[in-house]
Amino acid sequence: MTGTLRRMVKIAGIALFALVALVILLGPELAPYSATKPVGPPYAAPGQAGLLGTDHLGRDVASRMLHGGRPLVLTGLAAALAGTALGASAGLVAALAGPRGRWLEPLLMRPMDAAAAVPPILLLLLILTALPNRAGLVLAVATASAPLAARVARAAAAQVIGRAHLDAAVARGERWGWLLFREVLPLVGGTLLADAGIRFVTAVYLVAAAGFLGLSTSDSDWGLLIVEALPGAALQPWALLAPVLGVAVIAVAANLAADDLARRSRGLLA
Repeated sequence: MTGTLRRMVKIAGIALFALVALVILLGPELAPYSATKPVGPPYAAPGQAGLLGTDHLGRDVASRMLHGGRPLVLTGLAAALAGTALGASAGLVAALAGPRGRWLEPLLMRPMDAAAAVPPILLLLLILTALPNRAGLVLAVATASAPLAARVARAAAAQVIGRAHLDAAVARGERWGWLLFREVLPLVGGTLLADAGIRFVTAVYLVAAAGFLGLSTSDSDWGLLIVEALPGAALQPWALLAPVLGVAVIAVAANLAADDLARRSRGLLA
């Protein structure tokens, strides 16, 4: 890929991410109608009753999309940040412990391996049965995200362990906090940022899946919109296509933004 094309892709990714973020954050204020009030006949085509038509109850699909984007993204973001922070912390400390902390590595990583063995959808069902609210949804998605974040962080940190600058810091008697935040984390920051983008995309998928399974915490959750639109997809396909494409656009924009952040981080550290 040439330098010009790479810059164009970078600019397009940043612009797409900024546009998607702006529309999602301002969505409820931009919505022309309520997310719950009928505005026309059921399954009305786009243009007859709203930009994207109406759903099976005559509610405006575009308004429901705008109302549901913010809770979907914010819930996914909170879960991704929590899962990444928990998993990356466990992975980095486990890698840093090495031979000096044989008891610490299994103590940190074996629970992560056990959580990774449970399918994410099953985790959603189990945790949301006990905590059927947004906090439970964040906890479930974070629990599903943490094991993979831990493995990525541990693998990235393992490439740094044993380098001369780290051995010198150990010889000086530096504390673990110094070793972790000043010697290891700056060298693996780009990898962790890129992985955080993947964790966010996965979190958005899982939050949408919770709505699809009827575990939604919002009346306009995009997953709920998908399952409600399935029976009438032949009559009003935009009611189904809109939330599906919305999730896909969020995934693409988040991945492009995460890749750009990772490249910038590596450039600063080079």
